[in-house]
Amino acid sequence: MLLACVVHPGDIQDRDGAKLVLEKLGQRFPRLQKIWADQAYSGQLVEWVKDRWGWVLEIVKRFDTASGFEVLPHRWIVERTFAWLGRHRRLSKDYEVYPETSETMIRLAMIRLMVRRLALT
Repeated sequence: MLLACVVHPGDIQDRDGAKLVLEKLGQRFPRLQKIWADQAYSGQLVEWVKDRWGWVLEIVKRFDTASGFEVLPHRWIVERTFAWLGRHRRLSKDYEVYPETSETMIRLAMIRLMVRRLALT
């Protein structure tokens, strides 16, 4: 289930874009306690999240003994969600001009996914 969505221009670093997402999460879900992220988000962002919201930003790292592809805990959930979104034609390529339109298309795709699951139960 999608909690927050932010589409930003490509000239913004992922760590800076993460702050935009985390601000939305903080406003809507102040009781969050832990967030998982990959190694691209390590560094000052971990302390910023702790100071700003009191959350734990846990970095999911590869094992030192790993070689080749390896499924990492919790990270596969994000990759699976990207695959679900990629099934929608408007999201399979970067067709949109405005970031707001892309955010809307992502929300619509996730709403469709949730409605289909509810219809199956």
